[in-house]
Parts: sequence; structure tokens; C-alpha cells
Amino acid sequence: MSNPSPYAIHCQNCSFSHLCLPVALSKNEVESLDDIVERKKPLQKNDTLVSSGEPFHSLYAVRSGSFKSFVCDKSGEEQIVGFHFPGDIIGFDALRENQHQSYTQALETAMVCELPYDTLDKMSIQFPKLRHQIMSFMSAEIKQDHDLMMLLNKRTAEERLAYFLAHLSKRFEERGFSHRQFNLTMTRNEIGNYLGLTVETISRLLTRFQKEGLIQVEGKLITILDFQAMDNKLQSMDIRVMCV
Repeated sequence: MSNPSPYAIHCQNCSFSHLCLPVALSKNEVESLDDIVERKKPLQKNDTLVSSGEPFHSLYAVRSGSFKSFVCDKSGEEQIVGFHFPGDIIGFDALRENQHQSYTQALETAMVCELPYDTLDKMSIQFPKLRHQIMSFMSAEIKQDHDLMMLLNKRTAEERLAYFLAHLSKRFEERGFSHRQFNLTMTRNEIGNYLGLTVETISRLLTRFQKEGLIQVEGKLITILDFQAMDNKLQSMDIRVMCV
């Protein structure tokens, strides 16, 4: 059993268990999973959770806050490959090479639950539903990569940002937060980096969306005013994600 932690919130009473590994497990299976979880102390903004090239030992379930994952080229230029919110699992890209393939950094004060992978893998043999859930998370990550590739290669700048905001709205709603009003924990530069757009383009599009009555922008606070109009911008896309 893992050692007691002053940061312990158990799987059984976690607000995001419906998005995380326990979702399909029985009460006894959840208790067994909870026993191997190591609760980590909070990370502060810009703290690094894992680094590229670091040996792989654990997966990390986001408990609170948000993170960005990015890779760097030889010149040190950063390319953001994903944003993570409560209930997300970080670290699947390390499985093949047995070392992390990207950096993951906190965007704000955040907490994670550490899942020692060797122990988790052995447990998943005993609990088939757990193995299925792990595979489901891996499948979702692959689909997200496919969606991003389609977005970057086939869509206009306007469609990219509309999709990004709509997708964020959906993710916040899944976590029990408002899908109409939310704070962007990432900077406009980080959004642009992720979407393959300049920070100037992001700022210009946010201003345009606001003038069109789609959204209201107050610093980092985004309010979606017209879901139908936002949805109309995604009509031609197969990866529509709008909430209503």
C-alpha cells in the first residue's frame, strides 16, 4: 500500500474519477488501484513534471490544474503537442522507448497522481477492465494526434482557433466546469504555437470573433456568446466538437 500523503484524495472520492482510470472498475478494483497511487506535492507554474529522455517509470493522472507537453528541436525551439487537464493521463508516449519523448510543464499550480507503470501493468492483467481502460486512453491520444494533424494541414487559421475554443469548451464541460465561460491557462503565444499560427494571428482572430459576437474576451477569460455561430465555422470539419 502506498504511504499516506498529506495531499491524498482517494480515487473513490475524486471529482474526476469518471474521466480517469477508475471509471469502469468495481469498488474493490478501485480500492486496489488506489493502493498503488502515489500522490505528489503540488507543482507550481513552469515546474517540469517530466523531461524528454528521462527514464520511464510512471504514468501521471492530472488531479488539478493544467499542463502543456512539448518537444524541442536541436536549436531548442519548442513545439507544443498537447494540453492536459484534470482526468487526463500523461506519459503514454514513453512506452515504446521506455523513456519520455516530450517535456511536460505546469501552466499553473497543479497536482498529479503518480501511477507506477510496472505495478499498474501487472494489476491490469488481474483486472481486464483496467487494461481496457488503459487501451482506451491510448486510443484517445492517437485520435487526438490524428485530429491535430488534420487541423494543421487542412484547415484555415479561423477554423483552427474555432476548433480549439470549441474543444476546450467541451473538455471543461466534461469536468463539471462551465463550458460557456473559462480561463485560458495557456498564453496566446502557446495557443499559436500549438495551432501553427503566430501570436499576432491569434490576437487578430480573437478580436474578430469578439466583433462578430461569437465570444467575449476579458484578458484570459473567454465567454462563448453564440454556440451556433461558432458551430457554423466548423460545419465543413469532420472533427466537430461543439457543446450546446
